[in-house]
Amino acid sequence: MRPGLELLGDKLKYLDRLEEILISFLMGAATLLIFVAVIHRYVAGWPIPVVQDLLLAIDLSWAQELCIYMFVWMAKFGAAYGVRTGIHVGVDVLINRLPGATRKAYVLFGLLAGATFTVIVGTLGASFTWDIAQTSSTSPDLEIPKWIVYLCIPLGSYLMCFRFLQVAWHFAKTGELPKHDVAHVEGIETADSDAYVMVDALHPADLRSGERP
Repeated sequence: MRPGLELLGDKLKYLDRLEEILISFLMGAATLLIFVAVIHRYVAGWPIPVVQDLLLAIDLSWAQELCIYMFVWMAKFGAAYGVRTGIHVGVDVLINRLPGATRKAYVLFGLLAGATFTVIVGTLGASFTWDIAQTSSTSPDLEIPKWIVYLCIPLGSYLMCFRFLQVAWHFAKTGELPKHDVAHVEGIETADSDAYVMVDALHPADLRSGERP
C-alpha cells in the first residue's frame, strides 16, 4: 500500500474507533441514567424517615429528556456505523440473482442513492440547526441550547454519507461488501468459527465469489 493510502487508512481507523466509543458511551450512559432515575423515583416513594427526604431533595426530572437526546444521537451515529459494518437489512432476492456486472451496477446505485439522500438530509439539518442557533430556544428541562440537540442531524447524516461513499468505493474496487456476523464477539475466537454461521439472505452478494456474504 502506498504511504498516502496508509496514512488515510490510519486516520480512518481513528474515526472508526471514535465512532464506536461515542456510540458505546451514549448507549451505556443513557441506560445507566434511566436505571438510576427509575430506582430513585421508586425508592423515593417509600415512607422511610430521613431517606425519603434526602431522595426527594434530589431532582432527576431532567433525566428522561437527557436520555431521549442521548438515544437520538446514538441512533444517528449508529446508522452510520451500520453502513460501515453491513448491519442494515436490505431486500435483495432479485438483485442476488442478476449477473455480476448488472448486480454491481444495482448495488452501486443503491449505495450512491443512500449517499445522496443522507447528504440532502445533512444539508437541510445543518440549515435548520443554524436557524435554531440564531434564536434563544432551549430545551424544557436541561435548558441547553436547542441547536446542540439538533446538531446530531447534520453530523450523523454527513458521517453516514461518508460511509456510503466509503463502502461504494471499496465495492467498486474489490467487489466486496462489509459483512456482519451476529454470532461473532470481538476478541473471542472459536476453534470452528463456521460451526454456527447461517446463510445470509438479507444483503447483496459479493461479486468475486458470487455467494451471499
